[in-house]
Amino acid sequence: MRAVVCQNTELSVMDLPDPVPAKGQVLVEVERCGICGSDLHLRHACDSMKDLLGRVGAGDLVPASTDRLVFGHEFCATVLDHGPRTRRRLKPGTRVVAQPMLRVGDAVHLCGLSPVATGGYAERMLLQESMLLPVPNGLSSELAALTEPMSVGLHAVRRSEIAKRDLAVVIGCGPVGLAVICLLKAQGVATVVASDFSPGRRELARRCGADVVIDPAKDNPYADRDRYRFFHELPDLVKLAADTQENLSKLPVPWHMVWRTVETLGVGMPQRPVIFECVGVPGVVQQIIDGAPLMSRVVVVGVCMQVDRFEPAMAIHKEIDLRFVFGQTPLEYRDTLHLIAEGKVDCAPMITGVVGLDGVAAAFDALADPETHAKILIDPRGDATIRPPSPRP
Repeated sequence: MRAVVCQNTELSVMDLPDPVPAKGQVLVEVERCGICGSDLHLRHACDSMKDLLGRVGAGDLVPASTDRLVFGHEFCATVLDHGPRTRRRLKPGTRVVAQPMLRVGDAVHLCGLSPVATGGYAERMLLQESMLLPVPNGLSSELAALTEPMSVGLHAVRRSEIAKRDLAVVIGCGPVGLAVICLLKAQGVATVVASDFSPGRRELARRCGADVVIDPAKDNPYADRDRYRFFHELPDLVKLAADTQENLSKLPVPWHMVWRTVETLGVGMPQRPVIFECVGVPGVVQQIIDGAPLMSRVVVVGVCMQVDRFEPAMAIHKEIDLRFVFGQTPLEYRDTLHLIAEGKVDCAPMITGVVGLDGVAAAFDALADPETHAKILIDPRGDATIRPPSPRP
C-alpha cells in the first residue's frame, strides 16, 4: 500500500506492506484523514515528546525521529476485513470512525502517533474492533473525519464546566480554537468571544458561530460586554466583600447564614469569564493571566511543546483557575460523531482543502499560512492538488 512516511523530519510517499489484522483488529480502507497540528509539531519534535512522555511512563509508545512514522489520527474509513476473534458486527463496506487506539501486545498505541500503529496517511490501516463506530445519517466522509478533533473541543468544553450564561473567550482560532467555538455553541453557551490576529481565522471563527470576533491588536478580548461585568482591580473585589458583610450584618438574621444561602444559589455572586487558550505558544498563558479579569477560569487546550513560564503570584492574587486538558473519552468521541451527524455542530467551515498522498508535504507547508487554510484532509486515493472540499450533502 502507499503511505506518507515521516522519518528524520522528512516526508515521503512509500510503498509499505499491507497491514494484516491480528486478534481483535479490523483492516480498513482510509476514506479521509485530517492533518492535525500535532502532526506538524511532532514532525520536528518526536525526540522531545518521547522524553517528555517517558516521564509519565509512555515513552515506549512514542516514536523517535529516526523511526518510520505514518501520521494520521483523524479519519473516516471503510471496513475491509476482520482479524481473528472479532465479533464482525460491522460488515465489509461499512464506513466507520474510531478513536485511534490499537492493541499491540500488552500495550495500547495511538494510531498515527506510534512507531508501530500506522495512521491514516495511508491507503489502509488497522483499528481496534471495539473502538469502531458506524457513520450515521449518511454523513460525508469529510465531516466524519472531523470527529476526533471536534471531540477534543467537546472534552475541553466539558472540563471547563462552563454554564450557558457564562461568557466564553477563545484565544486563538486555529483548528483547536474553531473546534472549541463550535462545541461551545452546540452546548448552548450564549456568548462566545473569539480572538485572533489573523483576519482569515477571525472569519472562520465567525462562520463557526462566534458571537463577537476580536482583533487583539485593536480590542481587548477580556473587556466587559453587555450584561457581563467583571472585576479587573483587586481593591474593588476586596471592597465588595467588606460592603457585603457590612450590609448583611444589618439584617435580623446571622449574616453568615444569608451569605451561605446566596452563595449556594449563585445569586449576586461576582461574574467571571471562561477563557480557552488555544494557541500553544510560550508566553500566552502569562498574557492571559495578566489581562484576564479576576477569578477567571482558564482552560489550556493548545499544546505548547516548549518550556514556558508564568507568575504564580499574579495568578494567586487574581485567583485565576488554571486547567489543562488532553484528548477525549470514548463517550465524548461517540457523542461528537452524533452531534455532527445530527447537524448540531457545523464544522464544515473548518475544511479548507483536500489533498492526495503525493501532496501531503506541500499541505504541511500550506498550513503554515493562517490566512489560507485551517483543516486540510487527505484523500489517499486522490490526486496531489490541494483543492476545495466537496459540497456538504
